[in-house]
Amino acid sequence: MPACPAWLLAVETSCDDTSVAVLCGGVEAAATVSQTQVDAHAAFGGVVPETASRMHAEAIDAVCRAALDAAGIGVHQLGAVAVTVGPGLPGSLLVGLEFARGLAFGLDVPLAPVNHLEGHVAAAWLEADPQPALPAAALIVSGGHTELALVEAPGRYRVLGRTRDDAAGEAFDKAARMLGLGFPGGPAMQAAAARARAAPYRLPRAWLRGTNDFSFSGLKTALRRLLEDRLGPDEAARILRGPAARASAADPETFVPQVALAFEEAVVDVLVRKTCAAAAAWGARSIIVTGGVAANARLRREMQAAASVPLHVPPPARCTDNAAMIALAGAWAIQRGEPDARRSARVQPNLRLA
Repeated sequence: MPACPAWLLAVETSCDDTSVAVLCGGVEAAATVSQTQVDAHAAFGGVVPETASRMHAEAIDAVCRAALDAAGIGVHQLGAVAVTVGPGLPGSLLVGLEFARGLAFGLDVPLAPVNHLEGHVAAAWLEADPQPALPAAALIVSGGHTELALVEAPGRYRVLGRTRDDAAGEAFDKAARMLGLGFPGGPAMQAAAARARAAPYRLPRAWLRGTNDFSFSGLKTALRRLLEDRLGPDEAARILRGPAARASAADPETFVPQVALAFEEAVVDVLVRKTCAAAAAWGARSIIVTGGVAANARLRREMQAAASVPLHVPPPARCTDNAAMIALAGAWAIQRGEPDARRSARVQPNLRLA
């Protein structure tokens, strides 16, 4: 098995975070520097692709220099470069790939293209003690992805299920917009839900019996109908929990947090129960929860309570998009003997894990 270079630099620009990390010895993230674009996109309620790619181009050189400085090394000490090639926004991915390709050619070192989803899986190994036992059931849950996979070994994955419509993070963003809570929706919904002790509402769950797939479009529709007071009699009987629900609707200070809590409960309930069921069915020895939504406190708490095998959730800073996870996935690729991709690497906006 090929050895990983002593120093590897990774670039992550799949969406709206410009991130560069330096990995030491293929195992330890020596430095990670990220620059977010949240404020630039907040006014639009979501990421504007053209703005994102332009801001990556403006920021990436300075972010790279800052990461090298933080690691305490010079650029000529690098032995390899890794970069996210997909999935993600085409323009954003292209900025990162061409920067990384130019750096690899300039230094005459190999380039390792990385699947962003594998990067999220790899995040569970960063700074983890003990590390996840394999096979592991991995829930990758973010603004763009909700997938459940069996990790048989680094680089070998079996997809067990995925969302049929919205990703969980996307559902949180849309719900937050409906409730006037702003962008990004996940943190805003969590903050609002934390202000409610209980919710006199039970929003629907799509169980999709017999599958490991997810669906959040019906939940989103039920929320809209609740907010617009257009629930039918049967819907109202299922969703509204007694007189308290009617009283809540008359007071925005109470109503918004309680609805946010009901929405959060519905999303988390499905994620937890389907992940734990899949882990049991496939004989997983551990569970990994990763991706931006894995920073949600309720998801962490309820998954911990439900899991019958050890649970591994990266620290919140490693759940959101970051180059440290790409660096480790790149090191895995090099150790697997994957060829230098300086000339062959291409962006793949719709790349799948398996």
